[in-house]
Amino acid sequence: MSEAIPNLQARFERLRANKLFEALVIGIIIVSALLVGAKTYSETSRFEQALRVLDLGVTAFFLLELTIRMAGERRLRDFFSKGWNVFDFIIVVASLVPMNDSELVLLARLLRIFRVLRLVSMIPELRMLVTALFKSIPRMGYVALLMFIIFYIYGAIGSFLFHEVNEKLWGNIALAMLTLFQVATFESWATAVLYPTMEHFPYSWIYFITFIFLNSFVFLNMMIGIVLDVMQKESVQMELESGEGEAAELHGLRSDVQAMREQLSRMEALLQKRE
Repeated sequence: MSEAIPNLQARFERLRANKLFEALVIGIIIVSALLVGAKTYSETSRFEQALRVLDLGVTAFFLLELTIRMAGERRLRDFFSKGWNVFDFIIVVASLVPMNDSELVLLARLLRIFRVLRLVSMIPELRMLVTALFKSIPRMGYVALLMFIIFYIYGAIGSFLFHEVNEKLWGNIALAMLTLFQVATFESWATAVLYPTMEHFPYSWIYFITFIFLNSFVFLNMMIGIVLDVMQKESVQMELESGEGEAAELHGLRSDVQAMREQLSRMEALLQKRE
């Protein structure tokens, strides 16, 4: 009995690492996303019962898949020690909210939308991108703070100089900063902001060009550089972890071969004693 449990755990671990099983899970996640999208069309109301059965099947599969992954760990706390496993656990458990209850039907539908995010946890490249994004946030925060300072300075200058041109755009510093945000995104900024201002202040283009240069070229490239730097480090880390995983698997195979040799040696010794 004591040997059956490790063998069962090893089977679950092999199933969890199986590429076909992972592809099946990704396929079910896509089906779950399509089910959520289908329910937004009024034409599918006549298939409501079938969609509900499919939703129950998807939920049951996710529970089974999560159970297999948990059973594949040597200790249960090893499963919850990984952030992505906790993420999957929360999403799967949250999707258990029943849709039959009229008071919770909206919450249930909203929670089922987030099951699409499980694609991130299943695909290593997406995990790397999301991890890099979150690790970039602290460094990007300083760039964002510097951008806010520039926005504030230019907003104050614009409010002082151009408030007579258009009160809705330059009436106070808050409106001026919103106008500058429109300029930074290049959303109809020339016709709506630049040209009307240049009719009263011909040299105001200097104000706008310097602002665009700082925000859209300097700061934006700084943001991109930070993300690319973190992504490169995460890519190297993922390759190292993959190499360590292959080394650990090779070590495990060598241990199994060594154990088999020891068992054969003991069997040969027993046979020799009987002879």
